[in-house]
Amino acid sequence: MSITPTYRVVSNPVSVEAGQLTVLFAGESQTKPGHRVGPKVADYFLLHHVTSGCGIFRLEDFEARLGAGDTFLIPPNQLASYVSDEEDPWQYRWVAFTGASAAAMVESAGLGSGRPVVSTGASGEPAERCRTIYETFLARNRSASLEAAGHLLLLLASLQERTEEEVPAPLRPSSHSEELVGQIIDYLSAQYAEPVTIEGMAEALGYNRAYLSRLFKARTGLSPATFLTRHRVDRGRRLLRERPELTIEQVASSVGFQDPLYFSKQFKRWHGQSPTDYRAAVARFGQS
Repeated sequence: MSITPTYRVVSNPVSVEAGQLTVLFAGESQTKPGHRVGPKVADYFLLHHVTSGCGIFRLEDFEARLGAGDTFLIPPNQLASYVSDEEDPWQYRWVAFTGASAAAMVESAGLGSGRPVVSTGASGEPAERCRTIYETFLARNRSASLEAAGHLLLLLASLQERTEEEVPAPLRPSSHSEELVGQIIDYLSAQYAEPVTIEGMAEALGYNRAYLSRLFKARTGLSPATFLTRHRVDRGRRLLRERPELTIEQVASSVGFQDPLYFSKQFKRWHGQSPTDYRAAVARFGQS
């Protein structure tokens, strides 16, 4: 069978500094038989998804023979090489990316901790996401960088779904009650700055408010409402310390208190001094 090698790559057309997650370039290639890359290291993440054919991938001490549906990741500063099969050379698409959150993202997708390969089987989503990033850069829109980062997140999410199917589920909390309390804490901690209500939380979680309140207080010693107030106050305390240019009213509003006087009252209840006095003490003595 005659194979015509191809190689296409396009870089991010938007000049931006690396942020939390930035795609650098994307490409696709039909390799020739025995095509070899490396061993070499890079200073960014390089993710390949094999669409057809097969080959050998090596990363440090890891080695695997991969084929269609497999995705492999080369992390920064790790020695890697890959070579296509002599009889059935692989075709793949790739995406290079970097950023402060990149390592955590790939770990979440199941491509960290010595596991640089994910098999997605017949799913066409990883290949399509890589192709979409490539086409996004070709279009050279001003929004190309943001669009590419969004598609990369969706790509990693599709890989995470596969790794969750392959890896045994983590042990559940010791009881359903403990798990539910964790959900309450997560809900209130994430939405503290919004006009969240305990009634709305109960509805979102699908439980009776009174039941959730009893359960939460039995486990934590606080009612959900008290937990929310304390969390808001603690976040306000941090803003008072770290953002001296904000007024007390602005701090209160930023952490979910619509009434700055009520914020001051609750702040004094939990910390024994008013927000104004606390801020003055920080300025004078570096109080934490």
